[in-house]
Amino acid sequence: MSQIDRVLRSNLKLRHLQLLVALDEFRHLGRVSEFLSITQPAVSKMLAEIERMFDLKLFTRSTRGTEPTPFGVTVVRFARSVLADYQRTRDEIDAVASGGAGRTSVGAMVVATPSLLVKAIQQLKKQSALTTVMVEEGDLTRLLPRLRVGELDLIVGRLEPGYASPDLETEALYTEPMCIVVSPGHPLAEAPRPSWKMLAELPWVVPPPWASSRSKLAQMFYKHRLVPPADIVETASFLVTLSVMHERPAVGFLARSVARHFAKQGQLCILKINVPIELPPVGIITLRGRSQTPASQLLMECLRKVAPPR
Repeated sequence: MSQIDRVLRSNLKLRHLQLLVALDEFRHLGRVSEFLSITQPAVSKMLAEIERMFDLKLFTRSTRGTEPTPFGVTVVRFARSVLADYQRTRDEIDAVASGGAGRTSVGAMVVATPSLLVKAIQQLKKQSALTTVMVEEGDLTRLLPRLRVGELDLIVGRLEPGYASPDLETEALYTEPMCIVVSPGHPLAEAPRPSWKMLAELPWVVPPPWASSRSKLAQMFYKHRLVPPADIVETASFLVTLSVMHERPAVGFLARSVARHFAKQGQLCILKINVPIELPPVGIITLRGRSQTPASQLLMECLRKVAPPR
């Protein structure tokens, strides 16, 4: 057995893993000391102990704080994965002991939240009221790293081809078109036939540059021989989108089911303009080869059940 094998299998303790993750999170010995409720010399001593085990420099200290080395980045990734599995197992045991039915953690993109995920959670609760579902919103740049280290069990959202990877399993559920929206008080809210030229001259709040919907939106303006709007705010957050739409006011670009959901609540208006673009389907992303807990399996079954027909 190599030295690295011996360290990973036998020598590393839970407190070592917690320290590594905390150092990566805070990048400052003093803050790590406060977070773990131990003295700063104890933090330094424990880090030195871990580095001796590996015979590698895992973190460097400077006036800017504590930064992981390339070796440290790899070991921290391992620590996060082990701690996530530990948390998942502990939650499952606690749930069984209390008569519950487990816990699942899901990453949710805006496109899938109101029309798919919330309905699936409602379905799950009918079958297993004590199952806990932890939902973390974000885009793939934020959610995929958390899926890979085990902090999320699955992701629901648009299956962006640019993020396809051999370590990911994807399951398409349905297609989801886009539409253009404004706040109820916007001058275009009651316009019978708004034009792309009118839209090009207005401020917008748009998806981030990596999103396929963003590039497709730009193509629509080019198709009409127009330059895409320059006055923009980029975000993957629905709350930011809604706030900018109301405060500026700006034009928004949302998945149609999301827009319909909030239009019913009177929070926005869908413009009467066709957006004929093709986008990747909405579906489920999991990590290839990772076994799912019963709670996660149940949630995925509910997602398939409530998804609209393709």
